[in-house]
Amino acid sequence: MPESAPAAVPKSVAGPALLSGLIGFIERRPRAAFGGFLAWHFAVWTVLPSLLYANLPLDLVEAVTYGREWQLGYDKLPPLPWWLVEIMHRAFSADAAYYALAQAVVVIAFAFVFATARPLVGAAGALVAVLIIDGMHYFQYTAVKFNHDVIQLPFWALAGYAFHAALKRGRLGHWFLLGLAFGGALWAKYFVVVLAAPYALFMLFDRRARRALMTPGPWLALAVALLIAAPHVVWLLQTDFLPFAYATHRAAAARSWFDHIVHPAFFAGSQIFFMLPSVFIAAALVWPRPKAAPLPLVRRGWGWGSQGQIASVYDNVPPHDPPPYPAPTSLHSGARKRDPGGGRENFCDAFDRRIVTLLAFGPGLTMIALTAVSGRGTFAMWGYPLWLYVGLWIVLFAPAAIDTERLTRIVAAWAGVFTIFVVVFLANYSVLPYFDHRYRAVFFPGDELGETLTRQFHAATGTPLRYVIGSMWDGGNLAHYSPDQPQVLIDGEPSRAPWIDLNDLRNKGAVVVWTEGDPSALPAQFAAIAPSAELGAPFDLPMRRGTGAVHVGWAILRPQ
Repeated sequence: MPESAPAAVPKSVAGPALLSGLIGFIERRPRAAFGGFLAWHFAVWTVLPSLLYANLPLDLVEAVTYGREWQLGYDKLPPLPWWLVEIMHRAFSADAAYYALAQAVVVIAFAFVFATARPLVGAAGALVAVLIIDGMHYFQYTAVKFNHDVIQLPFWALAGYAFHAALKRGRLGHWFLLGLAFGGALWAKYFVVVLAAPYALFMLFDRRARRALMTPGPWLALAVALLIAAPHVVWLLQTDFLPFAYATHRAAAARSWFDHIVHPAFFAGSQIFFMLPSVFIAAALVWPRPKAAPLPLVRRGWGWGSQGQIASVYDNVPPHDPPPYPAPTSLHSGARKRDPGGGRENFCDAFDRRIVTLLAFGPGLTMIALTAVSGRGTFAMWGYPLWLYVGLWIVLFAPAAIDTERLTRIVAAWAGVFTIFVVVFLANYSVLPYFDHRYRAVFFPGDELGETLTRQFHAATGTPLRYVIGSMWDGGNLAHYSPDQPQVLIDGEPSRAPWIDLNDLRNKGAVVVWTEGDPSALPAQFAAIAPSAELGAPFDLPMRRGTGAVHVGWAILRPQ
């Protein structure tokens, strides 16, 4: 059943029949349109890497190498994304499954953003909020490489949904979800502190939010988060916080006072640059400015102008001081009633706007502040989960109501940005490799490497290949694409793979592999662990696409 009566499409803005038909469908059935958007997004960004990536990217090679070991922790990062990749490997045993997993977590994050936005700006306004953030490459072009940044998205989006709902409705179920989000986010990446800190500060300094501290809800959330995180926290304590050494190495220490300015400025600048396509999509909400007073977002129907009586949030009437948790049927955010025309009214008060502002900018500003205080280096890609609610903030504070003309421009802008990302992806992985001669890891001949060296080990020993000694990239590729699926002694260092029994490795033998340095000489770090390994004749493997070749050095450690 349609959610509201469709708005007429003026001829002057109807555009091509396809676009005008799409706009009419969005106006009539915004929730169905959102579902179609999710399906389209999932399909496009799953199919593209499945067709164009001839080899797994580094993050996924790392995932299949670590994930099969089912450890509570590893020397670099938390284990959750690696576990999920291993589950997909066992269930489907196809590289395309990993790309589908990446898009599944992205669309789940979108669904939580939509669920947060819908009571505030209606279903079509919520769709617009998601279209705006989809302009950032975090959710499409680079999200195909499933890793710890990508897996954060659904947890951070769930945290935003649960935090808003818990503060507005006070239900224990929402506080439970908040604890689930925080606990799960720790298993995703230690970056969770950037999420938790602004939420906690908001609870302390916002007068209305502070009242919740006198109820069981926040303490339930804390208990749930600690319970979920406990196994990994215990592992961290037992290993003297081993992965933090990797994090410290990645974030270079400040060398002078200048770094306290340059590093946060660089990070902020990179995030602004990444947001430019989203700004382009959202421009229709700001320009041209409305000639008359803007219609508020507290209105009938789907969150834009309507014909019924409207209660404006912009009226200069000071609101009464509400109780900490209004009854679910009262006129607060998330509470809806039927107006005389049969539509739904969506309500947003000042507290909603403060919460949404926190969700949109709190984590990002926290990250910039921490960088300024520490002076440590950052990576632009750490901005992955920071801006999930920027689209909602823009819709909520936009000076113009979303009418048919503005919706048409927003959808057209999003379609243009989406198409550009697709075209660039296609060009980068199907055309440019034949011209720019740039190394691309996804064209590494991992399948030939795995088959060739597995065959050599079988011929030399007559036994299955159980172990590989090599770097994460070389050894991981060999292990993943080998029919024997051996384990990898990463970098030849037992400390990086403590689950491997060295006596068993020597008893069953191993292949040593390297693609850097002299292919005819066993690298020193591998000679230390396999001094009796027998060198094989080096060989070259052509890249799967474009020009170039991989020079392979290898040796066999015979079973002892």
